[in-house]
Amino acid sequence: MAKSRAQRKAERRAREAEAQKRVAAGRDGESRAQHDTQVPVSGDIAEVEAVEAGIAAGASETQLETPDAPKPSRSSRRAEAKRLKEEERRKREERKRKESEQLAKRQKQAAADRQRGGVLGFLLSCWAELKKVQWPDRDTLVQASAVTIIFVAVAAAYLGAL
Repeated sequence: MAKSRAQRKAERRAREAEAQKRVAAGRDGESRAQHDTQVPVSGDIAEVEAVEAGIAAGASETQLETPDAPKPSRSSRRAEAKRLKEEERRKREERKRKESEQLAKRQKQAAADRQRGGVLGFLLSCWAELKKVQWPDRDTLVQASAVTIIFVAVAAAYLGAL
């Protein structure tokens, strides 16, 4: 964005004040040469210096103004409109897909609730829960069975002794 005349004047005054301070310190020539060789000139500073050089040469203010950014061409406007339209269409499709998924999920849940009625529903849910159980392996099952048989034998002997 182009800087206003007031901004350029303020920057010029600040640079001139800084230059006067350096001249007063007596190290202007040496530090400026070192600064110019080590610090690159940014685009904004180069633009301001070019405008100031033009003012010093006697050019009018309108000739020195930097042009605004060029207006977008018709093809770039069409491409932007096409991109926005495509994005809008994609969002619409995504929204429809989500709605249909939610509807299917609700219908499936309602059908499952209707199916699980009475004794048959209870038995089906019991079977489903038994499928989820992590059953013990053979060694654990043998050990548990042995402990149970020994406990029953000890309990029977104790009750028989009474």
